Amino acid sequence: MNFTIIPAIDLRDGGVVRLRQGDYARETRYQIAPLDLAQSYRDAGAHWLHVVDLDGARAGGFTQLPLLEALARCGLSVQAGGGVRTATDVQRLFDAGAARVVIGSIAVRDPQTVRRWLRDFGAERLVLALDARQDQGVWQLPSAGWTRAEAVTLDERASVYAAAGARHVLCTDIARDGMLDGLNIDLYRYLAERAPQVGVQASGGVRDLDDIRAARTAGAAAVILGRALLDGRFNLSEALVC
Repeated sequence: MNFTIIPAIDLRDGGVVRLRQGDYARETRYQIAPLDLAQSYRDAGAHWLHVVDLDGARAGGFTQLPLLEALARCGLSVQAGGGVRTATDVQRLFDAGAARVVIGSIAVRDPQTVRRWLRDFGAERLVLALDARQDQGVWQLPSAGWTRAEAVTLDERASVYAAAGARHVLCTDIARDGMLDGLNIDLYRYLAERAPQVGVQASGGVRDLDDIRAARTAGAAAVILGRALLDGRFNLSEALVC
């Protein structure tokens, strides 16, 4: 399985932002237009772009379709999510040019529906976001932009979706997201061993090039890069060849 570097753009009110640990009150806003940022990533050699609509993730309903259409035309394959709740939402993102749609809250709450979507849309075109917060040694899966607690664990959902033929699972250690504290390599090694047929996308806390190398060694299929690129810890060209 090829290892893929995927730069990320998180959107709020149409601008590029990063949150700390998913906290909407701890936002950093960057003074660059989303399309300009995407084009800079394309020019550096990226092939994929990860786009999150944070407003949609919390309230439901992807709110950035015109921007998604523009991003999809800039020469990158886009995986997009945030607020996807229905099959109609999924189709709207595909119609806007998304190559893959990221399913978060529904993947946590309603595996029966998501299993049907894997069949109907194709497992290669869906990324299941199982973003986790550890509580007394158990990886819990919150929903609604990480603002709503759910009585379901990462183990439970990872097993269900591996058996259902999922091809892509994105997992963020929420406590590390936006913190530049380093990836939770043990988490991604565990997921890769538990479901070797699923491509695990590692996200949350990348601080340096060694984190990227460690994710690859742990068996991850991809790593998502957000704040480390925006804050200039390293550049994308360096990441793509490390």
